[in-house]
Amino acid sequence: MTAPIAEADGVDALLRIRDLNVGFSGRNGTLPAVRGLDLHVSRGEVLGVVGESGSGKSLGMLASLGLQARNALVSGSVRFKGQELIGRPRRELRALRGAQISMIFQDPLSSLNPVMTVGDQIREALYLHNRQMTKQKATQRVLDLLRLVAIPQPQGRINQYPHEFSGGMRQRVMIAMAVANDPELLVADEPTTALDVTVQAQIMLMLRDLKDKLGLALVLITHDLGVVAGHADRVAVIYAGRVVEEAAVRELFADPRHPYTRGLIASIPKLTMSEDKLYSIPGAPPMLGALPGGCAFHPRCAYAQDVCRKVEPPTHRVGTHKSACHFAASLPAWNGGLGAAAPENGAND
Repeated sequence: MTAPIAEADGVDALLRIRDLNVGFSGRNGTLPAVRGLDLHVSRGEVLGVVGESGSGKSLGMLASLGLQARNALVSGSVRFKGQELIGRPRRELRALRGAQISMIFQDPLSSLNPVMTVGDQIREALYLHNRQMTKQKATQRVLDLLRLVAIPQPQGRINQYPHEFSGGMRQRVMIAMAVANDPELLVADEPTTALDVTVQAQIMLMLRDLKDKLGLALVLITHDLGVVAGHADRVAVIYAGRVVEEAAVRELFADPRHPYTRGLIASIPKLTMSEDKLYSIPGAPPMLGALPGGCAFHPRCAYAQDVCRKVEPPTHRVGTHKSACHFAASLPAWNGGLGAAAPENGAND
């Protein structure tokens, strides 16, 4: 049986995003990129935010922190420690970002200034929020941070430039900058992009270790379900700018309650499968301004029925899951693939 989601869900959260909408003005009106995003993150928790490229997962988190493009139209509610961030003056948001909330951006090479030493860039992050800090104390703090993120020989590395670091080392520098001012919430946007598998594992273990040492809440934005499976406590799956499923990580992988989630999990390559059995979700995500009627996923869904094409499903609770699917409670038993039959026509109409 399904039940509507209670309004009080997550009210004690460190970060609470409710009904967040982000759009861009176009010739035919506003193009919706994020539609009613609803998320919460508790203290000390790792939330995985998963979706294909263009799903709105990064844009939603950027807009939550006031980092959206100037032409973006943002509405809804984002509360951090109970204080509303939407509509807050830019000066107050700048004081909050980097101090209480930090973000690790996707590409460390383009995020770091190529003409400043690594030490100067981390010191700059310290000075912005600690204007009375002396250079000696700042330098000692930088060395401590480089050790914290396992940069070898920090005394020599502190005066080097980003191009003298490998991709994994640059990502460690970005993490050091992000935690420099002891934030309470860390948002990591694709922190393992363009890194080899071994370095990916090192970076993720480091983030988890820092979360435990510093007591951080961590939002992990990624398209890699393997990363989420090993490091997240809870997962929110986003499609076409909306959360379509949310559950604890074990429950999500054991019994996904949305066809899109099932497609993502089935797409993960397995050592036991042959090349001709590699699965991919058919079709492509909808473009801005071209959302289909009803459920946005129905053109790609093996379980779609007439109601899916006409009515956008509300978010319901199915056991321990939240799912935005008309057939969430009646999907066939999950066997790790998509071999089970779709529900009978009109089963839940």
